[in-house]
Amino acid sequence: MAKVRHSRFDCSPGCSVEAAIGLIDGKWKSVILFHLLSGTLRFNEIRKTIPNATQRMLTNQLREMEEDGLISRKVYAQVPPKVEYSLSPLGRSMEPVLLTLKQWGDANLGLYGKPKVANADEPASADSAAA
Repeated sequence: MAKVRHSRFDCSPGCSVEAAIGLIDGKWKSVILFHLLSGTLRFNEIRKTIPNATQRMLTNQLREMEEDGLISRKVYAQVPPKVEYSLSPLGRSMEPVLLTLKQWGDANLGLYGKPKVANADEPASADSAAA
C-alpha cells in the first residue's frame, strides 16, 4: 500500500515541521540521507551500510526520496545495470539537520535500550528506600 503523499500543508501551526518531517518520515530515509552526505553510493553500497533494511524497503524509500527531490538517481546504460544515488541540492540542504540529529544521538545513545524508570505509584525497592 502506497503512503499518502503530503496530503495537506495548510500553514496551520506546525505546518513547516509537518512538511519537513513528511519528507524524511520513512524508517530508513534519514539514515540513507546521512550516508549520502559522504558522496555518491550505489544501491548495494547503501544496502551494506544498512544491513537491517530489506531490499524492498530500501527501494521504496529511495523512490520516495527521488520523487520528493531529496536525492538524484543516475542510471548507466550498461550490463549489468549500474545505478548511483546522490543528494540533490534539496537533500544537501538537510545536512545541518542530519548532523545535529547525529550529535544529539551520540549524546543520548546511552538512553536507548535502558530499563524504564519505575513509576511513582509502584513501591520503591529496598535499594532505593535505603538511599
